[in-house]
Parts: sequence; structure tokens; C-alpha cells
Amino acid sequence: MKWYKKYLNIYGKPFSEVPQETIDQIRDKLQKLQSNTPLVTVSLIGYNEEKHIPACLWSLSDMQCRYPVEIIGVDNDSNDLTAKVYEALGIPYYTEYQHSCGHARLCGLNHAKGKYHINIDSDTLYPPRYVETMVAALERPGVVAASSLWSYFPDENHTSTGLCFYETARDMHLWLQSFKRPELSVRGLVFAYHTSYARQVGIRTDIKRGEDGSLALALKPFGKITFIRKRRARAITGYGTVGSSLFASFKERASKAVRGFTGLFNSKTHYQDTDDNLI
Repeated sequence: MKWYKKYLNIYGKPFSEVPQETIDQIRDKLQKLQSNTPLVTVSLIGYNEEKHIPACLWSLSDMQCRYPVEIIGVDNDSNDLTAKVYEALGIPYYTEYQHSCGHARLCGLNHAKGKYHINIDSDTLYPPRYVETMVAALERPGVVAASSLWSYFPDENHTSTGLCFYETARDMHLWLQSFKRPELSVRGLVFAYHTSYARQVGIRTDIKRGEDGSLALALKPFGKITFIRKRRARAITGYGTVGSSLFASFKERASKAVRGFTGLFNSKTHYQDTDDNLI
């Protein structure tokens, strides 16, 4: 059985439909993981993510990690039961009233106790060795940040064969970008970095999207951004960034990749913001 199969039993369901036995199990496991002196902080952001947070935290509760960890949540001023889910599962959380991924991630960063900080997303599930693998990468000399890869759940609209083709092509493009322009290959759902350096440069809150890549760009002067291709660090998520059609998404991304192919061989230290991305 795939490692994530059991979590799908509650993925996407209202919190009222999650069995109490499962809630108790998640809470107990998470409490045993929490350290008062963590090496790494895992911060989970959520805006109206009541239907996804339990499954995400269930996957985290099964982590196998040799490093001391703390797990915290950020409620981005949700209208649903996001805050109550954190409370019920025993996760310390903070409320960020300014809406955006940038504000939410910055809130998590500002409250992190660990030397390292790992961003995670509510609609994503993480394999047992995910945190350990990310921290091990950050422990290497000269490494300032690490990013891994992710897959999507197969469903009636997305076949395993189609997903395999799509993800293989995407992964190849991300790999090519990572040599000279690693900031274009990181994604917030699978991104980890040194807390102190990130606090020095900050996380942008004046843009609608791309705060993860902007942070990676700002971290480059401090050290290397490494990319982890191992299966044990590959998360699995929904289709928020793909849409209903794999073909349409692939066509759009392939077109952008072709237009920007020559740029893969030139490193950048600055990007010009577009007006439509500014808040």
C-alpha cells in the first residue's frame, strides 16, 4: 500500500467527520514528537483548511526523525474551523490577520525556535522520513536551504500514467533550472532553510505569489540551495497548482520553458516585479 493511502480516508472531509479515535491518535503522537529545544521547526500554514489539516498532521505524526522537532501552526484568520482543528490536535498556533502566504509564512518564521525552518502546506501529505531528510541536507557544510519534489494524488480525472509523464517532465525542468537559477525551482510546500538567515532577509509580504522563490533568491549569498530527489522526501498534494487538465497545464508550462530556455544558463540576483503580482 502507498504510504499516504490511509490519510486519504479523512483528506477533504469536514472536521466533524473525522473519527474521535483518529483525532486522539494524532494528538497523542504529535505530543510525543514535540521538543522544547528543537533543532528544526515545522510550520504549517492554513487559510480555511479545516478539511486538509487533520490529514496533513496525521502524516506528520507518523514521522521518523532523529532530530528534535517542534510543529507549529498558523491560522491566516480563517472563516472555518482551522483554529479549532489546531486546538483539538494539540498544535500550538498563531493567528495572522493579514491574508497572504507571505504573511502566514513570515508569522511561522518569527515564532520558530529551531535552527532550521521547514515550510509545509495544509493540503499536502509528507512521508515518514521527510523532515529528517530535509534537516540532514541542511546540516551539510555550505548549505543554506533545501527543496524537494512533490507528486499528486491519482484520481478519476488524473491517471497514474498521465501524472507520471507530467511529473517526470516537470521534475526535469526543475532540475535544469536548479543549476543556475535555483530560486525558480523551490516551492513553499517543500522548502527548508536556516532560520537566522531567513530572518535577516525576511519573507516578502507585498506580492501575491512567489514569496518562496524570492526568499530563495535572497538566501543565495549565504550559501548553496540544494535539491533533494530522493523518494523519501517527495510529498504528495492536491491539484491547486495544476487545474483540471494535465494537458493544458503541461502545454502552458512547456511553452514558458521553451521561451525561457536560454535564461537557464544565466544566474540572476534580481527580478523585476510585475504589476499584477503586487499587493
